[in-house]
Amino acid sequence: MKRFNVGKYCRPLAIMAFMAGIAADSVQAAESPSSITIDALVREVLEKNPERQFYEAEIAAAKAGQKTAGVWANPELNVTAGHKSVGGAGGSGDGVAWSASVMQPFEWRGRIGLRKAIANRDVELAELGYERFKLALATRTRALAFAVMTAQEKAAAAEEVAERFKALREVLVQRDPAGLTPLLETRVIEATELNAQRKASEAALKTKAALLELSQLRGNPAGTAMIIGKQDVTFEPMSQMEPFIQMARTNNFEVRVRAVELAQQGFRVDLAKNERYAAISVGPTYSEERAAGDRERIVGIGVTVPLPIWNKNKGNIETAQAKQQQAQASFYSTQREVERNVAEAALTYTSKLEEMAKWKPDAVQHFRAAAELADRHYRLGAVPISTYVELQKQYLEAVEGLLETKAEALKAAVELESLTGLTEPLVKITAREEAK
Repeated sequence: MKRFNVGKYCRPLAIMAFMAGIAADSVQAAESPSSITIDALVREVLEKNPERQFYEAEIAAAKAGQKTAGVWANPELNVTAGHKSVGGAGGSGDGVAWSASVMQPFEWRGRIGLRKAIANRDVELAELGYERFKLALATRTRALAFAVMTAQEKAAAAEEVAERFKALREVLVQRDPAGLTPLLETRVIEATELNAQRKASEAALKTKAALLELSQLRGNPAGTAMIIGKQDVTFEPMSQMEPFIQMARTNNFEVRVRAVELAQQGFRVDLAKNERYAAISVGPTYSEERAAGDRERIVGIGVTVPLPIWNKNKGNIETAQAKQQQAQASFYSTQREVERNVAEAALTYTSKLEEMAKWKPDAVQHFRAAAELADRHYRLGAVPISTYVELQKQYLEAVEGLLETKAEALKAAVELESLTGLTEPLVKITAREEAK
C-alpha cells in the first residue's frame, strides 16, 4: 500500500497562509495610516506640491531672459549685385558689379547693462514669487491642520452630547409616559439630540473638507487617508507692535516685490532715455566692378548711424516715467496696507490672548463634569429637564467658544508670521503626550 505524505502538502499550504497573513497585515497597515505632525505635514506639502513646478519654470524662464539680455546683436550681411555697362571714346562693354558688407551693430554705451539690470530684477521677482508661494503654502497648510484639529474636537464634544441624549431618550421611551410632562420632556430631549447630531455632522464635514484640501496640497488623490496627531498649542506673548511693523517693512514679500518692481521701472526709464541714441553698425565692405576688360575693386570700412530726427523716443520715455510713478504709488500703498494688516492681526492676537488668559486651565473639564453630573441626577429625578438641557447646551457652546477663540488666535498668529517673516513663530506646537 502506497504511503500518503501529508507533510508534503501541508508545508506549502502553511507557507501560503503565512504569506496571505503578511499581505493582510500590509493592507490593514495601508488602510490605517499613521498620524503625522503639523510640522512634518508642512514639510511634505512643500516638497510634494505639484504647483511649485510652475514657479520653478518661471525662474528658469527669467534666467533664460537674463542670458539673452547680455548677448550682442547678430552681425548683418548685406550683398548687392547688378549689371554694369561702359561706353565712351575709350571703348564700351558690359560687365558685372557687386558688393558685400558685414556690419556689426554696437549698442550705445550702458544700454546692455541696463537690459541686464532689468533681467536681473525679473529673476529676483520670480524668486520672490516662489518664496511667497512657499510661505503661503505653509501658512495654508498650518491653517487647514488647525482647522482639522478644531473641527475634530467640536465633533467629539457634539457626539458626546448627542450620545448622552440618545441613551436618555432610549431609556425614556421604554417607560410608560404617564401624563403630558414626561411626553414633552421626551420631545425636548429628542429635539436637543437632533441639534447636537447636526453640529457633529457639520464639524465632521469641515474636517473632511480640510483633509481633502490637504491631500490636494500634498499631491495625493482626494481619497488618501491621513490622520493629524493630537498636539498641544502654546501662544507666545506679544509685547509691542512697532517691532512687527518694522519687520514687515523689510521682510514682507508684497513690499519686497513692489520695491523690486519700482527699481526695475527706474531702469526702464533710463533704458528709454538711452534708446534715444540709435545703435551704430560698423564693419568691412568690399565691392567689385567688371566691364570693358577692366576690373575695379574697393575695400573699406562702413559705418551706419541712424539720424534721430523724426523719432526721439519721447513717447516711450513718457510711458516709462508714467509707469514708474504707478510703481512708486503701488509701493507706498502696499506698504501702508501691510502695516494696517499687521496692526489688525496684532490687535486680534493680543485680544484673543487676553481672552484666553481669563480661562481656567481645566474649564472644559469642569463643563464636561457638570454635564455628566446633570445626566446622572436627571435620571434620578433630582434635576429638572430645563437645567439638564441647559447644562448640555452650555457645555457644547463653551467648548465651541473656547475652540473658536483659540482658532482666531491661531489665525492671527499665522497671519502675523506671514506678514512679517518671523523666524521664531508665535505659536509653539508640540506633540501631546497620551495618557497611559
